[in-house]
Amino acid sequence: MDTARYCVALIVSVSMIPAVLVWTVIHPFADKWRRVGPIGAYIFIIAFVVTGTFLLWLNRDWILAYEYGLNKSLSILAAIIMCVGVLLRILWRRVLRPRTILGLPEIFGRNSSDELVTEGIYSYVRHPRYLEVGMALAAAAFFSNYLAAYIVLAAYMPLIYIVVLLEERELRDRFGKAYEEYCSRVPRFFPKIRSRKSS
Repeated sequence: MDTARYCVALIVSVSMIPAVLVWTVIHPFADKWRRVGPIGAYIFIIAFVVTGTFLLWLNRDWILAYEYGLNKSLSILAAIIMCVGVLLRILWRRVLRPRTILGLPEIFGRNSSDELVTEGIYSYVRHPRYLEVGMALAAAAFFSNYLAAYIVLAAYMPLIYIVVLLEERELRDRFGKAYEEYCSRVPRFFPKIRSRKSS
């Protein structure tokens, strides 16, 4: 179990921050990446993530120096959160096309043939993918019980919020009023609780 916890903490600690940070570089400069094209953009993305991951991996010993041991209650909580995250993943995968998952609309912009996705899970929350990743990180942190995993989880929240703001600005540019209306109906992360009106 200690090996499993270490491996989970290692994967989360060395891979997640570069993977999230790369989108803070892609979204604000989407028009420039469109000129570069998808091949150039993805060469940059892969190089950025691989380099960041490798540099963190070189420092894994001190990154993973603090751990708090197996906690059964946290492990049970991690399993529950992971199950909800897997359900979210199934739901968003049903409605997103592979090209959207790969981020090609961001590269092609207005020339993209993609339409605004508002059905399925996207009729309840605007960013189920980021919510699912956050749940996976929380589950990984609770299961591994390493300080580094908790730091990554804490860093993910403000980083992904920045990514979401940048992405939404781009979606407004691409879809205009349709996206504005969608935003007014559907919350970012947590579904609205609809109460029944008493007659």
